[in-house]
Amino acid sequence: MSDHVTDGDRSTGGARLLGPADVRVLADRLGLRPTKKLGQNFVHDANTVRRIVRTAGVDGDDVVLEVGPGLGSLTLALLPVAARVHVVEIDPVLAGLLPDTVAERAPELAGRLTVTGADAMRVGADRLAADAGPGAAPPTAIVANLPYNVAVPVILHLLAELPSLRTGLVMVQAEVADRLAARPGSREYGAPSAKLAWYADARRAGPVPRAVFWPVPGVDSGLLGFTRHDPPPGADRAATFAVVDAAFAQRRKVLRGALSGWAGSPAAAEQALRAAGVDPTARAETLTVADFARIARNR
Repeated sequence: MSDHVTDGDRSTGGARLLGPADVRVLADRLGLRPTKKLGQNFVHDANTVRRIVRTAGVDGDDVVLEVGPGLGSLTLALLPVAARVHVVEIDPVLAGLLPDTVAERAPELAGRLTVTGADAMRVGADRLAADAGPGAAPPTAIVANLPYNVAVPVILHLLAELPSLRTGLVMVQAEVADRLAARPGSREYGAPSAKLAWYADARRAGPVPRAVFWPVPGVDSGLLGFTRHDPPPGADRAATFAVVDAAFAQRRKVLRGALSGWAGSPAAAEQALRAAGVDPTARAETLTVADFARIARNR
């Protein structure tokens, strides 16, 4: 018998992680052909999922929410370090396979897994609590390889629906990570940046090479980390986001013009801006989320 083991064979706290050959075997077993519609690019490199878990900083006090677990590469790396892992998977075939994969490769940890077969864009705290069972703690961290075509709305939806989420580390398209972590005044700063800043401080947490995915994506990937903070005091989220959307819809215009439709007229926009202490000739990309919140309050 050979003493050689692949990355996928090495265990992490009782879990045998998936390598490239394991991913192909599981996919063949299901007759699976990854689809662009669902944004399916599966990680097959054990070192990458170990790095993600390490960078996320989750521990035995955390209940981790994972969206789009796919074949279970990241799930198997999370189970040994978290109190529980609650996954949300829209593909019913993959959702059905995951408990079997965990039972086979991490049998001692199978009791830590909860699977919700649902669209992450529609799932809420009540559904997750019902699936987790009576007395189960709500998710405290999100760690996920997100489908790139819906990454931004999924992050914003989950932060809105799950106030228990305190931290996150997600793998997204590199350009999306740049936008979400952007600061006011930068070229990448936009509506997604400002909306995420309502909930959390975001940061780039490193690149991810294309070669660790199957199939290999046509775009670069990156890690985005975030830590929740309190929203601007006394602010209304829906009203603030309406200002953000209006301001960035015409980002080349000064705010007096860009917000004229939102306020009813350029004069009304200028009045709201001056009352909020914002220069009417400024542009959207220079404002913080607290600035947008003040404008919303002074409509």
